[in-house]
Amino acid sequence: MSDVNDAKLILDDMEELVNEFSDAPTLETMKHRTLDDKLIAGPTSAHVIEEVHTPLNFAYVTFTTGSTAFQNIVGVTHQELPERVEAGVRALRRAGAREGDSMVVCYPPLINVFSRGAVDEMNITPHFLPRSSRDAFLVTLCKVQPRIVIGESSFLRASLEDAKKLGLWPLIPENMILLCAGTPLDLELPEVAEQKHASVNDLYGCQEFGWVTINGVPVRDDVEMVPDYGHEGWQQLVVGGLPTGDSFPISDTGHLLDPEGKIITYSRRRSTPEYDVVVRACTAQSAQTVERASRTILRIKGRVVRLAPDMEAKASENVLELRPAWPAEGEGVIISGPEKTKLFQRMIEAQQASQSQSKSDPLWLKKR
Repeated sequence: MSDVNDAKLILDDMEELVNEFSDAPTLETMKHRTLDDKLIAGPTSAHVIEEVHTPLNFAYVTFTTGSTAFQNIVGVTHQELPERVEAGVRALRRAGAREGDSMVVCYPPLINVFSRGAVDEMNITPHFLPRSSRDAFLVTLCKVQPRIVIGESSFLRASLEDAKKLGLWPLIPENMILLCAGTPLDLELPEVAEQKHASVNDLYGCQEFGWVTINGVPVRDDVEMVPDYGHEGWQQLVVGGLPTGDSFPISDTGHLLDPEGKIITYSRRRSTPEYDVVVRACTAQSAQTVERASRTILRIKGRVVRLAPDMEAKASENVLELRPAWPAEGEGVIISGPEKTKLFQRMIEAQQASQSQSKSDPLWLKKR
């Protein structure tokens, strides 16, 4: 009996140590990254709010929009945030946004494409709809009187046309900046918007890469256009050495909304065939690091990345060869240098950081 009593005393002491002195978190003390932290705390009809355990090496997780296919999870790393935020700020400023502006956000996950830092850097105040509906948008638009609105272009056009029919047109603000995203630009919107002296802007980007162009003008320094095999006049868009999977016509006469924009983003099509990425040389210290990044972190961008059998590690710069999945005889495209492979480099840096930080949770460790 004494053994049992002794064991109970030991158990009491251990429980006290666990409750009072352990540095391992409880569920209540774990950091929570909320919708508000990500600046997307608004309703949508396409989602359910689910709490997940998100790895510390992600800045946040989001999902593709699923406009044409099943929605896939996207991880955004801390290392890629600076360029992502800079691109968002460039897009806002090129559209004419000013610090301190108010912005109505029709679809909250679009903020994930900017990343919160871009909105915070511009000191822009976002407003979300009380419900995910066209009527709720019109109510918010008339009451908030924003300078900026971001949403899908056909939704914006239909809403403005509804405002006329419902007698709300006098309450629609003048001189708005309309940021159209998510789907190809509705070419009827500019004429409707002009009646309120609103400017229309065609944002192209995605959850995987952030914003890439506005009105056909790149807002990142690592954008490259490469041939789209079998489709004369079209080119595939590559960001930081990684193909987006989208192709566009290139026109010297310019984008509908900006003569400086040569990428006609409102005529987007899925690239066929898509490019696979073959790593010929990498600045990483070992091929193992590149292989790990290729099998894991680069897959969150929806890209297929492989190592060349003779890949050079510890190289002075990254050298990537984009090869069409078919036809086999299609010529590859080489993208190299620190500027044009920047996003790829950020993914490698994220992998290196993950390798250097051992997991501190003893329940997670595979070896004892």
